[in-house]
Amino acid sequence: MRLALPLMLVAAPAASQQIVLQQPVDCDLGQTCFIQQYVDHDSSPDARDHTCGPLSYDGHKGTDFALPSLDAMARGVDVLAAAPGVVRGVRDGMPDIASNDANAEGLDGRDCGNGVVLDHANGWETQYCHMKLNSISVASGDQVTPETVLGEIGLSGRTMFPHLHLSVRRSGDVVDPFAPKAVQDCTQDQGQQLFTPAIDYSPGGLIASGFSDGVPDYSAIKAGTAASANMSADAPALVIWGYAFGAQAGDILRMRIDGPDEEVMSEDQMIEAAKAQLFHAIGRRTPAGGWPAGDYSGRIELIRDGQSIDTEDTMVRLR
Repeated sequence: MRLALPLMLVAAPAASQQIVLQQPVDCDLGQTCFIQQYVDHDSSPDARDHTCGPLSYDGHKGTDFALPSLDAMARGVDVLAAAPGVVRGVRDGMPDIASNDANAEGLDGRDCGNGVVLDHANGWETQYCHMKLNSISVASGDQVTPETVLGEIGLSGRTMFPHLHLSVRRSGDVVDPFAPKAVQDCTQDQGQQLFTPAIDYSPGGLIASGFSDGVPDYSAIKAGTAASANMSADAPALVIWGYAFGAQAGDILRMRIDGPDEEVMSEDQMIEAAKAQLFHAIGRRTPAGGWPAGDYSGRIELIRDGQSIDTEDTMVRLR
């Protein structure tokens, strides 16, 4: 299965030959999954997505549909064929282990991990990467429809978080499904996206939030095990945290905790540098005698240039 192609965005052909795509993951975008990265539209060492925004990285050739946690991956999220076609190649058997440039020597060029390539005729093909070990449910030569389950989202190949990387190509060249007419310039007429129904663009947002009795380890947040729905009123501390993606330098993460009768605390934290993913937390040590029992609510808000990008509410019960 082909894993690496030169980054050459190509304008899609006339409408009569255009491919129509459905969302390739069985999840609710903005709720149970999100798009972390888009195709890179900048030919320089910098990166820009199709909106001239920063949700890409240098040379990125596809769209990354990400899950909020390893726990969500373990529960299973199906990868679906994006269009009717024929299975041209599959690969399975690679472990679900986070891997980056520093520890990817063992990949031997298999950066895609476990994956599937579909042939859609007229030069069109789609490739599905980073799927879960032993989840591939199709074989070469199989006919598929947009309802066909290809496997599940995983963590195989060169990736640091569970997601599906979808590449769309025509005659071997990259086509951005969100901007099929664009050729290395996000300011030009980009054409109508290939997804039906259309998928809204999100410039960043909140992945998860929750309460804990101390500042959690980042590994616990990524695993999906950091949040507590119930805690003791004499726990060591009351902490709220927010896990975000696509944050930019100058963004503000606004966090607030309200108790049964009054506000406990609130704080604005400035994000100093752009990061694909990050988390921040605020909290208070438990006072003498413990917190008043009851329901405590929290709100996390990601703010950019004075405008709210995303808001998430969470709650914990202190007993």
